[in-house]
Amino acid sequence: MLRCWGLGSTLTVFVVLLQAPASRRLAPIRARRCKGTSSKKFAPNVVFLAGTMADLGLIETMRARDGRLPWLSRHLARLHASVAALKVAPPPDDIIDLVRIAAGGADRVVRLELRNGHVEISTRAVPEQLPVRVVVSEEPHLPYPHKTTQREAFGRAFANARRVGAHDALLVNAENYVTEGTAWSLFWWKNGTLCTPAEELGILPGVGRSRIMELVEVEEQRVQPAELAGRSLFLVNAVRGVVEISRLEGEPVPRDPRTAELSASFWPD
Repeated sequence: MLRCWGLGSTLTVFVVLLQAPASRRLAPIRARRCKGTSSKKFAPNVVFLAGTMADLGLIETMRARDGRLPWLSRHLARLHASVAALKVAPPPDDIIDLVRIAAGGADRVVRLELRNGHVEISTRAVPEQLPVRVVVSEEPHLPYPHKTTQREAFGRAFANARRVGAHDALLVNAENYVTEGTAWSLFWWKNGTLCTPAEELGILPGVGRSRIMELVEVEEQRVQPAELAGRSLFLVNAVRGVVEISRLEGEPVPRDPRTAELSASFWPD
């Protein structure tokens, strides 16, 4: 079943796959323009809906750059590790093909959600790459070693940050140690050393985080928010790469030229 909705210059295509054989799921898809949508060329939003959904889902959000998926293997490795740890049904064998079909040939954000062995894959536009204003959230951080759909605490932290004029929030745990952003890993420069919250604090083993730790030696630390004052800070994830923090709790954050160097090296050639 193929349905499409047009909103302004955005076309969304929903392809519902209900236990269809792989040969049918991988059939070529021609996106038709809905009546009343713009005639301008644009990359479509594509949403694949497959099978029934259980309560808990696993998520992987990745970047397509000109149709290439530079971190796909890392995302799928993390997904399979979570499947094994949580003892949930694995994704279908043709998941790589489904992701590549959804990505198309554009520069897009690709979101994969796995529930009960079935996948939903959607795409959206890449957000602007601008420095961000961040606040420390009052929402307590709970261990989040697997990227599941149980993200209510992150959602509340993000919403509260937006209400006070910030772009995003940092969460701290019950011991007041900084952990992670709502969809980011945190890094800061301490003299000549790049630092990040220790993974043992229960943070997500981010794909972007692991990439930074390949590029430069990183020291994992336990710090409280006050210890970040005056440090040069940045966030990273596998969608936007390295993004500088311009303000923390309303105070200017100094820039460090090494952050720009990491940003330039983040994506593979």
